[in-house]
Amino acid sequence: MGRDRERGLAMKNWRIPGASVAVAALFAFGAAHAATAPDFSLPDALSYPFISGLVSASAADRIAWVRIEHGVRNIWVADGPSYLPRQVTQFTEDDGQELTQLTFSPDGAALVFVRGGDHDSNWPAKGNLQPDPTSSTQEQKITLWSADPAAAKPAAKIAEGDEPALSGKGVLAFVKDGAVWTARLDGSDAHRLFFDRGRDQSLVWSPDGMKLAFVSQRDDHSFIGVYQTDQTVLSWEAPSTHFDSEAVWSPDSASLAFKRRSGSGGAPEPMLTRTPHPWSIWTASIATGAGHLAWESPKTLRGSYPNVAGEANLKWAADGRLTFLSLADNWPHLYSVPAQGGPASLLTPGAFMVEHVALSRDGKDLIYSANTGAAPDDDDRRHLFRVPVSGGAPVALTGGDSVEWTPVGLSGGFAFVGADARRPAAVEVASFNQPHPRILDRQPVDSRFPQARFVTPKKVTFTAPDGLLIHGQLFQSADGPAVKPGLIFVHGGPPRQMMLGWSYMRYYSNAYAVNQYLAAHGFVVMSVNYRLGIGYGYDFQHPEHGGPSGASEYQDVLAGGRFLQTLKGVDPSRIGIWGGSYGGLLTAQALARNSDLFKAGVDYHGVHDWSLILAEEAGPPPVRYEKGDREAATTVAWTSSPVADLAGWTSPVLLIHGDDDRNVKFNQTIDLARRLEAKGVAFEALIIPDDIHDFLRQASWTKADAAAADFLTRKLGAFPVK
Repeated sequence: MGRDRERGLAMKNWRIPGASVAVAALFAFGAAHAATAPDFSLPDALSYPFISGLVSASAADRIAWVRIEHGVRNIWVADGPSYLPRQVTQFTEDDGQELTQLTFSPDGAALVFVRGGDHDSNWPAKGNLQPDPTSSTQEQKITLWSADPAAAKPAAKIAEGDEPALSGKGVLAFVKDGAVWTARLDGSDAHRLFFDRGRDQSLVWSPDGMKLAFVSQRDDHSFIGVYQTDQTVLSWEAPSTHFDSEAVWSPDSASLAFKRRSGSGGAPEPMLTRTPHPWSIWTASIATGAGHLAWESPKTLRGSYPNVAGEANLKWAADGRLTFLSLADNWPHLYSVPAQGGPASLLTPGAFMVEHVALSRDGKDLIYSANTGAAPDDDDRRHLFRVPVSGGAPVALTGGDSVEWTPVGLSGGFAFVGADARRPAAVEVASFNQPHPRILDRQPVDSRFPQARFVTPKKVTFTAPDGLLIHGQLFQSADGPAVKPGLIFVHGGPPRQMMLGWSYMRYYSNAYAVNQYLAAHGFVVMSVNYRLGIGYGYDFQHPEHGGPSGASEYQDVLAGGRFLQTLKGVDPSRIGIWGGSYGGLLTAQALARNSDLFKAGVDYHGVHDWSLILAEEAGPPPVRYEKGDREAATTVAWTSSPVADLAGWTSPVLLIHGDDDRNVKFNQTIDLARRLEAKGVAFEALIIPDDIHDFLRQASWTKADAAAADFLTRKLGAFPVK
């Protein structure tokens, strides 16, 4: 669970009057202490630009990315060798309509993108309504747009649709209502390309531009289908009883590789016992449809299908090799195997995580990010590396105290997004021969942005009660009182890792800026990378009795609070906690179980009752359960939930939630609010109508973060400092 968004607000009559009062109070408080106020405000701290969606054309040195500034999203393009950025869209409003899935034609001459929707949600809204965080009177749709890479004409809407794919022949295919459609780039001649009984997705054109591969979802199984422009029937590649997905083409357009997992059914799975979920990689000949097993995972827990780092990250590389990601040795690592099958070669050995992966332009190397490097603290960063797909020693491409992610291949080099502890995300390029990155995205950052006032977080470690080593990042300013209240920050996900710098996710860039603001305004803040998170291996991410099976991760949060109490400059009697999504769950858990330690908290859209989720998920396959197993699991889920320990909850809390959340149901906050009200626990609520889990509008984030900072300041006794 986790993303980031924003919008309007409403409040129940049990809390302080008016959310706008809470926001205004924060700024009035600062004005009343002008003599000691810092030289930046919360809106200043949130004025950073954010970069996402970096892509490159497959046969041209042209790149594109999304830049979000003050909530306004636009697309920028740059061409080699100069790579001078130019804006190619003309949006001007903080309207919450995201820009995603930037798609070049192979030669880079055409650029298509998607506007609108929520592409990180766990489920669609009823009626397939798209997010509308401005509460417009007009229903919002997911639409395809065309942008001129040369910026000679304005961007224009093509049609309603999603998941664009542009062929080398200039044909646009896309998904609309679960079917494959096509249209000209000017929006004319939009029609369904072909009929298929399944719900279609994941479109990819062959290199020769004559064949379109797609995934046909059939509820309890899925097929890889191929549409050929010169034929009137679809072909199915090695159809089976499995879920087949993530198809990639061979360079000669004659074959496909894809991943295969078990279909629904089989013996019922126990809910309270972890079981392996093996998977495999297959190839299929387009001429015959015959399939061939290229590789299969070990039937172990670590060998289960990876649910991090872009999942399997399957690629068809040069010299007939397939590359993919597996956690079989406890770490998300890259492997290479011949397409015809054979032993898989480990490409990235070591105790670290591989995350973002790209092929070099010639297909002979992989460029990837990993939390490793020359410095001891690099396990809490990301740096870029290069390794031949045929095997060999990886070569570091970046390093130091910066953070780099999302590489894309160029001729003789690569582009990526980089940041550090103070400088926010920017697009950079480098050559393989001289990997000294050059920052491209030098559009001026808002002059109010106070990066020079930000502290450099420090890596800290402490030990959980069961002996597990836990990492955290400490934000502590030398300014202000000698002793300050302490705050624990807990991330969502939970497959996330907070780092010693800006995050590659917008949700956590917001959290990073807020932690910096709080550190400058009278708090000592520590972010806790609790078990269930990524970056420290499969076993760390998949502990015994985690989540609804026992909440073993909470001991890490409690240990973090105890550790924070011991630090110099922290008042051990004034410790608070805040977090969103899974971090909201852990915030509620901390207040319910340990109000003696955690004196106040801010809970952004958290889960509060695991058993409620299990009850909502009762029903048909894909997973079946033994008789009585659901009842036993429901009991454990209840005792693993914050609401089970409500008797011990005495500390005040601020609840924040958007009521169009598609990742954590809004009823989780309604239920908790009613329970707290009945018990007489002091709480406040900030409800944001029509925004989703990862607030789409900057205005929503500003309201929510201002209310959170004001609440923590009032309840824990912090005050602005120089």
